[in-house]
Amino acid sequence: MSESKSQKMESLIVQACHYVDEVSGGISPPVQFSTTYARGRDYEHPGKYSYCRADNPSWEVLEQVCAQLDGGAEAKCFASGMAAVCAFFETVNTGEHVVAPRVMYHGSQDWLRRIAEKRSIGLSFFDAADIEDLRRAIQPGKTTVVWIETPVNPTWEVIDIALAAEIAHAAGAILAVDGTVASPVTTRALEHGADIVFHSATKYLNGHSDVIAGILVTAKMDDRWEEIKLVRTLSGGILGPFEAWLLLRGMRTLFLRFDKASANALQLARYFEGHSNLQQVLYPGLESHPGYDIAKRQMTQGYGGMLSLLVDGGAGQAKRIAGNCRLFVRATSLGGVESLIEHRASVEGPHSAVPQNLLRLSIGIENCQDLINDLEQSLESL
Repeated sequence: MSESKSQKMESLIVQACHYVDEVSGGISPPVQFSTTYARGRDYEHPGKYSYCRADNPSWEVLEQVCAQLDGGAEAKCFASGMAAVCAFFETVNTGEHVVAPRVMYHGSQDWLRRIAEKRSIGLSFFDAADIEDLRRAIQPGKTTVVWIETPVNPTWEVIDIALAAEIAHAAGAILAVDGTVASPVTTRALEHGADIVFHSATKYLNGHSDVIAGILVTAKMDDRWEEIKLVRTLSGGILGPFEAWLLLRGMRTLFLRFDKASANALQLARYFEGHSNLQQVLYPGLESHPGYDIAKRQMTQGYGGMLSLLVDGGAGQAKRIAGNCRLFVRATSLGGVESLIEHRASVEGPHSAVPQNLLRLSIGIENCQDLINDLEQSLESL
């Protein structure tokens, strides 16, 4: 994304794509709570709305902003990130094959394992650090979807989106990208060749840990996209009107929040790299990171606020470090204004491929020196 486009989108998102209510002149969209809409005497609808499970005026500005933010043809909001993920994978048919990273967001992976077992869908996992492993995992003629995250949660390998798209398309598959961690502030996956981009809008897009939502954005209007929209209507995985309003309000500060979180994370990663009580700091903005060159090319406006620490010792030691923190909040999720710390393997459960000594940190917008001091005192207290 060029600087001029970044500046333009930054202005558009602050003004919600120049929204002004035609009736009142209000610069904040109204919330429409009605679940149904009156018909005329001829039983025709005077407007375009019939029932809120199919469509709702409270979604319109939000979806317009999300589509423009990612440079897509259209965006649709969902009741949660997982509602969006489930709607997308509902378009995969029995007998088809899906490829995904071996380490990825555990909720998405759990759903993939479920549908693979229940609906006889083929499923292969690849090493996110080895793009050739992705190529080997694809089954030409059967693979219809390649699903990637970048950076990969929570080990933060960086996958080359353009190369992954090339590999997927050559096999007749589409590429879907979970862009939750990078956010379209820094990576617009569709511009790199992705067909669908997904965001857990609960995270950076909303940014205040008070809304559950999901977003799908498509590069083009096709049969799969029409099926996704039908699944949303039939399954009822819709976003509430007030949640849509809150999400749009949160998105107005997305660029500011993401910039600050990225700057904090980079400063913190550099400070703790080589610390005597740590084996490794995992952050794509460090020049020592194996995916740094890809990240530098692909993440144009900062490396995000997510990093992980591999501590000396096992799960017990990692939990003690998290437990001794005073400013970092011990909680799951990410992308909020507050900084969080968690022992990720404990959260993910029995299928987790995450190292037992890994602590995942979501860096917020606090004073960075305060965050450094908190981690330092925790590490030194052991």
